[in-house]
Amino acid sequence: MGEPSARKLETGKKIVDAAIKLFAHKWYNTVSVAEICREAGLSNGIFYKYYDGKESLFRSILERVVEEIREALLGVEGDSVRDRLFSFVRILVDFSARNSAIVSVFREGQYRFFEYERRLAAIYSSSLQRLLGREAGLPEYLFALGGIRFCAIRRTLQGIEIDIEAIYETLEAGIFRGLTFDPERVFGGSVRPPAIDLDTGARERLLKAGKRLFGDKGYFETNIHEITDAAGLSVGAFYSHFAGKEVFYAELIKQAGHDIRSFIRGNTDASLNRLERELRGIWLFLVFLSIDRHCYSIVREAEFVLPEAVREYYGAFVEGYRRNSEGNGEPSKRGPIAEETVIEFLLGISHYYGLEVAFDESSSNARSTLERIGTYLVEGFSSYL
Repeated sequence: MGEPSARKLETGKKIVDAAIKLFAHKWYNTVSVAEICREAGLSNGIFYKYYDGKESLFRSILERVVEEIREALLGVEGDSVRDRLFSFVRILVDFSARNSAIVSVFREGQYRFFEYERRLAAIYSSSLQRLLGREAGLPEYLFALGGIRFCAIRRTLQGIEIDIEAIYETLEAGIFRGLTFDPERVFGGSVRPPAIDLDTGARERLLKAGKRLFGDKGYFETNIHEITDAAGLSVGAFYSHFAGKEVFYAELIKQAGHDIRSFIRGNTDASLNRLERELRGIWLFLVFLSIDRHCYSIVREAEFVLPEAVREYYGAFVEGYRRNSEGNGEPSKRGPIAEETVIEFLLGISHYYGLEVAFDESSSNARSTLERIGTYLVEGFSSYL
């Protein structure tokens, strides 16, 4: 006779709960089946009665996240578009807050198995289309969900304060109200490539080699010997510049943020208005990713390896926005938390557009998509309300 149904369900739940706990705090490649079984208090043999291996278990968790979000969005309600939009935002923000562990797991899964991100994006777009009562394509998705998802995740996983009313206000009426943009000023002109460091000193050679290896293989699959071999240096040379692998990796993250900001700043005309600068910045971020995709991979993996370094990485971008003398649009005038929310919202649009470009490469109409996003940054979904 097989294992009783109730016991089988309980055992399956133990495996999944243990896996979520481990995957939520550790990078996928560092978690083993044996570790999951120890956490669950079960034997390895029991595990293989339920799953073929670690990947099938991980995928089942991603399936669960996608399904739970789909079910949560069925709860969007309201007699008007405005009410439904408010309900939509509240459900997504609350879902992240209540389910931080599986949100963290999906944060890695969306990169590792991009098809789940595609499926979730389709669910979000469909729900957005229903509540707006008209078609919602990539521009609508990136404007609304890029901002909402990033704000919700940063609040849940990194403790950033978010003003939900500022999100509502942005979706309803935009950020840069009254401004217009000239597409030729946003997209035109030559672009100076990222600066090339001609210094061939040991430190620079190590960083260059490490960036390539971490970008291609990942943090845990790359060791210090491989880095020094690629740089043509000794292990002793590595330790004369860096205390260890984590310190080295943190420097790469810091350098990645600096390189992106410098590239955007160096290719943005000071005469552009605030909206034009924002759109130009998103455009240049996409250009940078097409030139140097390793930066994105390194920062993405660091969310699990060195979360504090990633917090500082995004913090540097936030500070750059705060220093903008023209401010960050109408919603930010309500106070510092509202301004923080607007900044995170804008970062979210860039982040998820970058995800499209870096991992899917399906955005063949990048310019027209960004022009449409620009319209929403001015007026939000006011024409739908």
